Amino acid sequence: MENQKIREQLIAAATAARERAYAPYSHYKVGAALLGRSGTVYTGCNIENAAYSAGICAERVAASKAVSEGEKDFAALAVVVEGAEPGSPCGVCRQFLAEFDLDLPLYLANLSGAVVETTLREYLPQAFGPAHLKSRRNE
Repeated sequence: MENQKIREQLIAAATAARERAYAPYSHYKVGAALLGRSGTVYTGCNIENAAYSAGICAERVAASKAVSEGEKDFAALAVVVEGAEPGSPCGVCRQFLAEFDLDLPLYLANLSGAVVETTLREYLPQAFGPAHLKSRRNE
């Protein structure tokens, strides 16, 4: 039951964060809530920019907030979007999060209440990560 409570709290926090999104171009607002092992929840929303590549996704905002506060051990991530299906982290966000924990539980939800529970490893099989670089340094 604890997992269900965490899931609900993270989805609620991500839904609230979504309302703060700055998405004047795509109008596709995304909210994220990342639970650190410390128990702290870090939220993020997507922030677009007229120079499209300068924008940042909600998931990376939340993770960047966590890391900038000293938290690098994550327990779960919720992502909330408006749409027929729950959204999922983009490829860049998947790679960004893989730096910290491939087994990170993901709660992907939409505003209609649909939720997909998965892990980052399932969404980014054969991920490139820190272990690849360590082996290169030893050669």
